[in-house]
Amino acid sequence: MKNTITCQYCGKEIDLPKALRHELQGQLEEKLSKKLNEQFELKVSNLNKEREEERERTKRLLTELEKLNAEIRALRRKDEERELEMTKKMAGEEEKIREETRKKTLEEHELKDREKDKKLQDTLKQVEELKVRMQQGSQQLQGEVQEEDLKAKLIAAFPQDTIEDVEKGVKGADLRQIVRSARGNLCGVILWESKRTKAWSDEWLIKLKEDMRAEKALLPIIVSTVLPKDITGFGLKDGVYVCEPRYAVVLGEILHKQLVEIAYQKFLAENKGGKAETVYEYLTGHEFRQQLEAMAEVYRDMMDQISRDRIVLEKNLKVREIQVQRLLKSTVNVYGSIQGLIGSSLPQVKGLEMLEPGESA
Repeated sequence: MKNTITCQYCGKEIDLPKALRHELQGQLEEKLSKKLNEQFELKVSNLNKEREEERERTKRLLTELEKLNAEIRALRRKDEERELEMTKKMAGEEEKIREETRKKTLEEHELKDREKDKKLQDTLKQVEELKVRMQQGSQQLQGEVQEEDLKAKLIAAFPQDTIEDVEKGVKGADLRQIVRSARGNLCGVILWESKRTKAWSDEWLIKLKEDMRAEKALLPIIVSTVLPKDITGFGLKDGVYVCEPRYAVVLGEILHKQLVEIAYQKFLAENKGGKAETVYEYLTGHEFRQQLEAMAEVYRDMMDQISRDRIVLEKNLKVREIQVQRLLKSTVNVYGSIQGLIGSSLPQVKGLEMLEPGESA
């Protein structure tokens, strides 16, 4: 602090006593401190006011913000509710559209399925009809083949007889055999019917007997791959002889012989009388049928024995053939080994010169 003061009137420097200086200095410091305190308090008061105003303003802003947030949330809830309602409505419309589409698609599929089923049923029906026609054609062809085979066998077995096809207008019979004796005399007529089916029918018997009466034939025969349950091989069924194809010629020979014998006895009966009826009764009687069945059994046994002998013979021949091949192979191997040791000086053996070791004849 300066030791002088300046006069405010004349502007001169005036010296101050030290005590006065201290007093003035203290006053000045007190005033300055008071002034500073007042300024500080004023500033603090202003700051407090500003802070309170700021707090109030912030509180108002927070209140407004809370209201705004509440309004926003309310608007958002309304938007969500509106969106949910719209979604439900759209979902309902979409489900309705989907249901209508599904119904329409189902109807279209049902129509297509009906069309496919109709086409499938028509196709299956055509296939079944084709199969039936093919089967009928196949059965007819097989029947014709069997009939031709039967005709060929009868022609070969009975060269003196007349074997001819029955006219196409006649039902029930296929072949007509006009039986003649060794001298060419007419002895009677046999009607042959050839069947190749999966099941036997008794109606064939009725039709063939009707044809027999129309043809004035003496004997009817059905050759079938399937026989009645009570007949094996061949036999008599309701006045009609039936047999399997393999017994046709045998049965024909037996009946052919009997017709010739009956014709001969009839010839003798014209002078002696009575014998033809006796022979006919014997031919159609139980004893003759038993003899016929016995002959069939013998024939069947002989054929089975021939088949068994053929199998055994073929088996033995096969075994011997293998043995001969092994012997020949061993011989060739020995011959080749010796030739390899001796060379060309080994004499040629006829039958082995073209074979190599290990090669069979």
